[in-house]
Amino acid sequence: MRSGLSRSILVGTALIVAVALGACRDTGNDEGKLFEISGKIFVFNYRLARATYVVTLRPVKPMGEGQVAVASFQDPAGGAPLVVEQKVWPKLDKVTLESPALTCVVKNKPYAIAISIKGGDGAVLQKIDTTLMSTEDQSILPDRPLVIDQLYTANPDLVGHPDGKLPGEPKPDCSKGG
Repeated sequence: MRSGLSRSILVGTALIVAVALGACRDTGNDEGKLFEISGKIFVFNYRLARATYVVTLRPVKPMGEGQVAVASFQDPAGGAPLVVEQKVWPKLDKVTLESPALTCVVKNKPYAIAISIKGGDGAVLQKIDTTLMSTEDQSILPDRPLVIDQLYTANPDLVGHPDGKLPGEPKPDCSKGG
């Protein structure tokens, strides 16, 4: 009886150790994954009359020296993607990618974003593809910035138009935005 009990304890202990080691093992699903998207949004800055994409990446592994994140944002106005390159700072807990100012953003339309993480030697270490939909249409923005400097001086072009909408102001050509 004693040897049967010892054998059961030994087999039970081995099984527990095997399960514990298996739980600690990387499943390989995230192999090569350096970053994940922790946030993405369209920012409509009413004061500056501009819209931008903003994507935030969170590192899931320690970051290396010399890495860069390259984001390719679909241009809502059509044409070539808008490309932004951002150095990855290993001591920071996130990487923020912001596009240049946009025109023709349409509510509820998905826009493509492709991000590449490159090593110091230029080799692509990770690719992230996603989409982003706006909850607002860009037409909510004023035609011109409401302020013209860091002191928030009122834009003299908008005297008499506190909403920033100017009658007869030319609108961007959004026919290529597809």
